[in-house]
Amino acid sequence: MSLTLHIDADQWRGRVRRYVQDATAAGVTVVPVAKGNGYGFGNAVLAAEAARLGVTTLAVGTYDEVAAATGEFGGDVLVLTPWRPWLTAALGDDRLVHTVSRLEDLRQLAAAPARPRVVVEVLTSIRRHGIDPGDLADVAKLLDDVRFEGFALHLPLGDDHAAEATTLARRAFEAVPAAARTIWVSHLTAAQAATVGQATSAEVRLRVATALWLGDRSGLTPKATVLDLHRVRRGETYGYRQRRARRDGTVVVVAGGTAHGIALQAPTAAGTLRQRASALARGGLEAGGRALSPFRVAGKQRWFAEPPHMQCSMIWLPDGVEPPSVGDEAGVEVRYTTTTFDALAWD
Repeated sequence: MSLTLHIDADQWRGRVRRYVQDATAAGVTVVPVAKGNGYGFGNAVLAAEAARLGVTTLAVGTYDEVAAATGEFGGDVLVLTPWRPWLTAALGDDRLVHTVSRLEDLRQLAAAPARPRVVVEVLTSIRRHGIDPGDLADVAKLLDDVRFEGFALHLPLGDDHAAEATTLARRAFEAVPAAARTIWVSHLTAAQAATVGQATSAEVRLRVATALWLGDRSGLTPKATVLDLHRVRRGETYGYRQRRARRDGTVVVVAGGTAHGIALQAPTAAGTLRQRASALARGGLEAGGRALSPFRVAGKQRWFAEPPHMQCSMIWLPDGVEPPSVGDEAGVEVRYTTTTFDALAWD
């Protein structure tokens, strides 16, 4: 009785495999990323799938995620979060490739006895991590004491940022002419990454997650088990907050709550007038005690009866709609990057 992700295994694995094959044919090396909640699958599952693909390198988000990856994947592991001086224990693992985003950290790694493997992250227009392009000449002085594996570029989402990647890569190679001509990039398509490689005569390694694991979601079907049903008459109370029913209906209790990531939202990224109006409308409904749930029953998205609980949710089914039976599964729309499923069903 759980929140379950049903996966059409042949369809999903076939699409993932074709993505890697098409990128390879374009001259781009794919580096799958397994981080956070594992994009709904879990990091250990994605690491095993990366091994199935036969790729040589897997990227993880943090050093805390390395163990789950190396347990299922036998190749190299790139850590995307930049190395910091308190992470000295990680330097003993020769499979790890460390991301360096500050000159002082590169100096400390250069002084380490193990000659760690590193990629140097160059600051992009995101301005999150990275060494300023104007300081790259200082990088060249430190590379003899590490095993340098290329430059990393973390690019913005949306649009085509291949031009920015090309400009920064050229500046990096000009500042460090003897360096390995390898670029690790994020948030480009395989075709865009290929143009960067052609323009810079460099090997491009495309770190990719969403487009790889979630590019076509038609083979992914989240479902929530119906756990309980309660007929409620107008004026009767229900739930933790003892709300009164405005009319007759049924409270349907389904698997999936805040512990799974259900109904948890990040700040809106609304940029257009329509998106802002939609966000304002949702906020007005919530201020009035109404919030649309992600659960679908009888073909329609239903309202929460009250805010979701930790491991289940109560949704409102109006009178006249045939309720499901306990044990049935309801459809649910999820944000894969914030949802933790109880089970994966490989169909």
